[in-house]
Amino acid sequence: MQYAYDAYVTAVSFDSAGQGVFALGDGTLRFEGGEAVSAHDGAILAAAPHPSGQGVITGGDDGRLVWSQAPGAREIASLPGKWIDAVASSAASGLIAFAAGRDVHVRDTADAAFSRSFAHEKSVADLAFELKGRRLAAATYGGVWLWYARIEAQKPAKLAWAGSHVAIAWSPDGKFLISAMQENQLHGWRVADEKNMRMGGYPAKPKSLAFLNKGSLLATSGANGVVVWPFAGATGPMGKQAAEVGYDEAAMVVRVAGTPGLNWIAAGLDDGRVWACDLAGQKIAPLKAEKGAPVTALAMTPDAKRVAWGCEDGAAGVAEIER
Repeated sequence: MQYAYDAYVTAVSFDSAGQGVFALGDGTLRFEGGEAVSAHDGAILAAAPHPSGQGVITGGDDGRLVWSQAPGAREIASLPGKWIDAVASSAASGLIAFAAGRDVHVRDTADAAFSRSFAHEKSVADLAFELKGRRLAAATYGGVWLWYARIEAQKPAKLAWAGSHVAIAWSPDGKFLISAMQENQLHGWRVADEKNMRMGGYPAKPKSLAFLNKGSLLATSGANGVVVWPFAGATGPMGKQAAEVGYDEAAMVVRVAGTPGLNWIAAGLDDGRVWACDLAGQKIAPLKAEKGAPVTALAMTPDAKRVAWGCEDGAAGVAEIER
């Protein structure tokens, strides 16, 4: 099924029923069933699935954090005059985190009175919860700061590396934290001892990351194919070479999506095409063969059976992966 919307697709996700949800630059949420919800007075800048699996949490340039479901939208927080441009959620802990400038805020879906705020020296570009939802990573200039999401007064652990960090991902076991840099490289840390890992060689900026196969593989964008790093063992990718899947000299992979428990990966290209691949067999399954505007958002269901995508010009779709 394909759709044509009138705005840039900021993010896509799947709800607990496996239905696709599209967050758009005009402030609306579009649901696969046809419902449209007006959530923001302005653009949606970031989105994440609600911890319950019902609907989507979005942040906008109107300074509002909103929970949208097909029947309608509900405001969770408001920061007038701010932009909420990073959002993360945890199904395990029920927590929601969002960033506005240098400040990160945390809310608890089970306790309306719960509120935490964490200040940073520079603006926060991305947020990620570890698997249990207890620790929160914030990507900022000069590295990544780690917080215990429920603790009010604390000193964060700081994983330092010079440069601007724009996207982050925890390994499912919580042992590694990987950051996409403003340069054409990744940087990683082994969390226990803060061991640095430099992961370079990219022809473009690797802005999209996804752990697969119980955390033993990391797939990224930033090349003519999906770059796959080995993470098995205590040292992760250190001393190992990455592989490239689905190489196409005519296009660049700009978005990846996967599911931590399986080997399937989806790729969105800068020419609008979308494909999926089981890394065990490396057979490419085309999902959107026609070319168009660059893919801006991509998501896969936990069972790796469906993929949703959105593009710069508002083109979007959902497809079943043929096995």
